[in-house]
Amino acid sequence: MSIQEETPFYFRQLLSGRDFGINNPIAQQMVNFAYLIGDKDTGECVVVDPAYAVQDLIDIADSDGMRITGVMASHYHPDHVGGNMMGHTIEGVSALLERIQVPIHVNEHEAPWVLKTTGISQNDLCTHSAGDIVKVGQFEIICVHTPGHTPGSQCFLTNGCLISGDTLFLEGCGRTDLPGSNVADMYDSLNTLAQLPDSTVVLPGHQYSAPSAALMSDVKEYNYVFKPKTKEQWLMMFGHD
Repeated sequence: MSIQEETPFYFRQLLSGRDFGINNPIAQQMVNFAYLIGDKDTGECVVVDPAYAVQDLIDIADSDGMRITGVMASHYHPDHVGGNMMGHTIEGVSALLERIQVPIHVNEHEAPWVLKTTGISQNDLCTHSAGDIVKVGQFEIICVHTPGHTPGSQCFLTNGCLISGDTLFLEGCGRTDLPGSNVADMYDSLNTLAQLPDSTVVLPGHQYSAPSAALMSDVKEYNYVFKPKTKEQWLMMFGHD
C-alpha cells in the first residue's frame, strides 16, 4: 500500500516476504509490515519496524527519492527490531545502524527491552513519553503509548493514519501472555485507540487478515476485542489463569 496522490505526504506499507526480505522464509511466515513515512518535499522519511532485510528497505526509500532519517520502533520483539527468535537471528536496527546513523525512536518504558534484544547502545536511542511528536519534514508523528503487548508498546498517529504495531490488528490484538505483557493494560490501550476518529485508517504490524488496512469504524464494529464493554468483561474473556 502506498499513498501516491499529489501531496507531499510520503507513505509506503511494505509486507515482509513479499515487498522486502523476499527470499527469507521467516519473513514470509511472520508477515510483518514495515512502513516508510515522510515528506516528499524534503526527501526525509522514517522507517517503522525495520527487520529481516534492512538494505531492501533503504533501497526502496532510495528508489522513491527518499532518505531514511530515523526509525520508529513499535516494540522490542525481534520480528520488529531484530534479534534472536525461536532459534533464528533476524536482522534489524543494529544492521541498519551499520549502514546509516539515525536515531531509534522508542518509548521510554521499552528502552531496556530494545537494548537487550538488539544489542545496540543507549546512545542510539531517542526515548519518548506518551504524546511526544517526531517531525519528519513538515509532518508530525504522534507517539501513542499503548502498553499491554509489551510495557512500552507504541502506535504512531500521522496524517489520519494509525500504525498500530502489535497492539491492534484488524482482527484481534497482540498477545498478553508474553514477557512484559499485561492484559489489563491492553484493555486500557485498546479503549484509548477506540476514541480516535472513525475515519482513522488502521495499519497493523502484521497481515493477519485479508485486508492490509481498515477504517477504525470498521475495526471497532467487527473486531472481537471491542466486544467487552467493561474491564471486568474483558478480564473474564481474555484474562490468563
